[in-house]
Amino acid sequence: MKAFRIISLITILLLSANKSESQTLGILAAMDQEINLVTEMIEKPVYTEFGGRVFVSGKINGTDCVAAFSKWGKVAASITATLLIEHFNVDDLVFIGTAGAISTELNIGDIVVARSLVQHDMDARPLMQRFEIPLTGITYVECDKRLSDLAVKSIRPLIQKDFKDIVGEKTWQEFNYLKPTLKEGTIASGDQFINSDEKRKELINLLPDVLCVEMEGAAVAQVCYEFKVPFTVIRIISDNANHDARIDFNHFIDKVANIYSMEIIKSFISNY
Repeated sequence: MKAFRIISLITILLLSANKSESQTLGILAAMDQEINLVTEMIEKPVYTEFGGRVFVSGKINGTDCVAAFSKWGKVAASITATLLIEHFNVDDLVFIGTAGAISTELNIGDIVVARSLVQHDMDARPLMQRFEIPLTGITYVECDKRLSDLAVKSIRPLIQKDFKDIVGEKTWQEFNYLKPTLKEGTIASGDQFINSDEKRKELINLLPDVLCVEMEGAAVAQVCYEFKVPFTVIRIISDNANHDARIDFNHFIDKVANIYSMEIIKSFISNY
């Protein structure tokens, strides 16, 4: 009986060790075009339709992954992130997509790794201060340091490459000889597509630490915060959040962002 108990204990310990070694990475992208090239990297993909979304499961370079299109906006992205966590039991989550530049230091093609995120349209005054997330006592949701450091480590070698070899010489020239830089800092999210100088200046005045703006990241960050799932957010600058944003955005997505996303995720997983 004693020997049986010892064997049982060893079995439990081995199963626990194997479970801890097997990590599943959740991958969300803000655009359908961006996630398509990522899912093409998944070996023996399994497609699951759940909650009006298609999740693709499998391995990328030996890493268990589940990838999905987040859909647009805070509510839609929150639903997708919750399903990844609750239904697919992901251990970590990385969100990738495009954003509009708020900081004057950013140009089209630059890459931002979030260290924190804020919802620029959250306003429950006078019950609490502007931008504070109700019932949490926080305004900025901090990204997981390990995953954000890993994102930075994965992106640095990419931006040192000649980008005409990645996107093609014609596209490289069309976008003013792309030579992306990497920035780290705060990203703002809200259910608005920012495409005016007036709104951009307003955000700069209200949130001077924000680098760029998009529509999903801070909501996904709140989901991960409440479920205690480590996460990071990576954004590629597609426009300058001004009157030309819509034109620049559509063109950039089709020509550049989808390739960027694939290369970044590939590099991220190789270091994961």
